[in-house]
Amino acid sequence: MDKHRNYINTQKTAEENNLRKLNYKNKVDINVLLNRVRSDKKKEKLESLLFFGFISLAVIVTGVIVSL
Repeated sequence: MDKHRNYINTQKTAEENNLRKLNYKNKVDINVLLNRVRSDKKKEKLESLLFFGFISLAVIVTGVIVSL
């Protein structure tokens, strides 16, 4: 009988640990999300600046070649 009780207690403890893990995983830190959004915006801004920089460089180079 004691083995059976120990087994049941072990199962209950394991289930409680699993529930704690699930509850912990469901929590979200808003600061992490905000930092991710800020970094994504910085990347997008850098990409757009590089794109317009290359377009401007192409226009300038084309203008210099045509003017010669």
